[in-house]
Amino acid sequence: MEREPGDSRLFFRGLQSCSHEKMKLRKRKSALYFSSQKSTGLRGDHLGENIYLVLFTIALRICNCFLVQTSFVPDEYWQSLEVAHHMVFNYGYLTWEWTERLRGYTYPLIFASIYKILYFLGKDSVQLLIWIPRLAQAVLSVVADLRLYSLMKQLENQQVAKWVFFCQLCSWFTWYCCTRTLTNTMETVLTIIALFYYPLEGSKSMNSIKYSSLVALAFIIRPTAIIPWIPLLLRHIWQEQRKLDLILHHFLPVGFVTLSWSLIIDRMFFGQWTLVQYNFLRFNVLQNLGTFYGSHPWHWYFSQGFPVVLGTHLPFFIHGCFLAPKRYRILLVTVLWTLLVYSMLSHKEFRFIYSVLPFCMVFCGYSLNHLKTWKKPALSFLFLSNMLLALYTGLVHQRGTLDVMTHIQELCYKNPNKSAASVFVMMPCHSTPFYRK
Repeated sequence: MEREPGDSRLFFRGLQSCSHEKMKLRKRKSALYFSSQKSTGLRGDHLGENIYLVLFTIALRICNCFLVQTSFVPDEYWQSLEVAHHMVFNYGYLTWEWTERLRGYTYPLIFASIYKILYFLGKDSVQLLIWIPRLAQAVLSVVADLRLYSLMKQLENQQVAKWVFFCQLCSWFTWYCCTRTLTNTMETVLTIIALFYYPLEGSKSMNSIKYSSLVALAFIIRPTAIIPWIPLLLRHIWQEQRKLDLILHHFLPVGFVTLSWSLIIDRMFFGQWTLVQYNFLRFNVLQNLGTFYGSHPWHWYFSQGFPVVLGTHLPFFIHGCFLAPKRYRILLVTVLWTLLVYSMLSHKEFRFIYSVLPFCMVFCGYSLNHLKTWKKPALSFLFLSNMLLALYTGLVHQRGTLDVMTHIQELCYKNPNKSAASVFVMMPCHSTPFYRK
C-alpha cells in the first residue's frame, strides 16, 4: 500500500511539531538506581581513588612507620635529618660530603621546613623531631602506592591493578624502606608518580610537563635517579612525532627551572654557587671513589642484590615477564638497564635499585592475575613470607645503634652535670644518629 503525497506532508509536520515540544523523560523509581547513585556520591574521590582505599593505605603506612625501629644505612640520618637539624637550629655536625659539596640541600629542606614549623609552635620535642619527618615520608609513599594502583587500572583493569597493589604493599623491601628518610626513598616515590604521567600505551593521565618535572626533581635530589629514566625518555622522544617541540618546549624549560631552583637553594646554604649534581656524579661515577665504602663483583646485583630485594616475589616476577603484553617491555628494559649500569660501579648497595622495584611489581601482579588453581596458596605464601621478613628487619635486625642512643639520652637526662657526660663509640663511621635521635 503506497502513502499519498498529502500523507507524507502531514507526517513530516507531525515530526516538526514533536521536535518543538519539550522532551519528557521518565523518572526512574528503581531502588537499585538510587542506591548506586547514592553510593557513588558518598564514595568520593581522593587522589583518583576510593576514600576507603586511601584511608586503608594511609593507616597501613603509618603502622609501617612505627613498626620500622631499626637502622638501615647512615644516610637516612646524616644526609637528611641531621642536615635539617643543622639548618634550623644552627648546631650539630655535618659529614665530609657536605664540606666537599657532594650533596644538595633540596631534600633536607623538606624536613627543615617541618622542624621550623615545630619550633615556631613550641613543639620541637625529641620524639616529634624523630617521628614527624618519618610520618611525612610515609604519606608521600602512600601517594606513590595509590598512583601505581591508578596507573594499572588505566592500563589494564581493576583486577590486575588489585594484584599489583597487593604485591606493592606486601613487598618486604618496600616495607623496610618506604618510611625511611633516605634520598633513595624519595627517588622511588617521585619515579612512581612520574610513571603515572608517562605516555605509556593505554594511559589516560599522560602529561609530559608533569612527568618530566618529577624526573628532574628526582635528579636534583639524587643525580643517579636519571639512570632508570634514560630508556624511558629515549622511547618517548623516539615515538613523539614533534620531537623538537617536546625537547624545546617541555624538557629544556623544566630542566632549566629545576636546576636553577637547586642552584639557588645550594647557594643560600653553601654560601657559593655549587653544582652538586656534577660533584656527586664525578665522585661516585667518573672517579668511582665510592669504593671507599666497599666494592663488590660485577655480577652482585644479578646474583645477590636483585634476588634479595625482590625476595619471594622473584618467581612471580619471572612468570609475569613471560605473560605481560609487549607494551610493558619498556619497563622490563628499564629494570635490566638499571641493573647493568649499577653493575659497572664497584660500590653496590641494595637500596640503589629500590627505584625499579615498583616496575617489578607490575609483572608480579600480572602473574598473580593469571593464576587459577594455585592463587590462594600463592597469596598466602607471598603475604606470610614477606611479613616475616618485614617484621624481622623492621623490629630486630640492626636496631642496636638506635637503642644505644635512647640509652645515652636517659644517661644525659639523669646526669645533673650534662657537660661532663661522654661516650666513646667504637663503630664504623656515622653508624649512630646524633641530634636526630
